[in-house]
Amino acid sequence: MTIEHSAFFDADGDPSNGYEAAAADFVALRSASSIGVSTVRAWSHSLEPGASILDVGCGNGLPISAALVHEGFEVFGIDASPTLVADFRQKLPEAAVACEAIQTSSLFGRTFDAAVAIGVLFLLSPAEQRETIGRIAAALNPGGGFLFTSPREPCTWSDALTGRRSLSLGRDEYTSILADFGLSLVGEYSDEGDNHYYAAVRPEQPRSAV
Repeated sequence: MTIEHSAFFDADGDPSNGYEAAAADFVALRSASSIGVSTVRAWSHSLEPGASILDVGCGNGLPISAALVHEGFEVFGIDASPTLVADFRQKLPEAAVACEAIQTSSLFGRTFDAAVAIGVLFLLSPAEQRETIGRIAAALNPGGGFLFTSPREPCTWSDALTGRRSLSLGRDEYTSILADFGLSLVGEYSDEGDNHYYAAVRPEQPRSAV
C-alpha cells in the first residue's frame, strides 16, 4: 500500500499535518469528549503504579494524558502543534511535554514503561508508521506496553478536522510490524466511538545465566 507523499511532513512542510491550523477546533472537540478514556484507563491497570508513559501525538492533553495523570502515572507528551503543546502545558503543568514531531523527537532522551499513540499513527505514511513503531519499541523498557489506535482493516479516509488523508495499514500489517520490532500483539479493543485499539508488549528480557 503506497501514498504519493509523506502524510505527516506534508507537501506544505507542516509537521503537525494540519492540526496547528485546526488547533482551536481540536481543543473544542477533545476537551468536551471522554471517548477513549475508559479504554485507556482499563489498559493502564496492567502497569505498575507511577509508571512512566510516553503519549505520542498528545494534543492539548485532553482527555487521554489528563486521564493518565489522574491515575498517578508520569506522563511525557509529544506533539508537533505549538498551539496544542502550549495548551497542554497550561492544563497539565505536572506533566512533561515537547513540541516535536515523532520522526525527529529526542523522546526526552530516555526510555519508558509504556507508550500510547491515540489518533496519530494513521496520519503517517506507511514508511513513517513503521519507523514510528520502531522508535517507540526501542524506547520501551522490558515488559513495556504500547497502545495505539487505527482501524482493523486497511483503508484510507479524509481526516474530519483537516481534510487530509489518513491511512490504516490493517491488523495483519500492524501485527507483522510489531513483531519485526520485538513487540507482541496481546489485545485489541474498541471504544464507545468505534475506534480500534491495538495493545502490544515488549517481552521481559531473559535473565543471564549465572
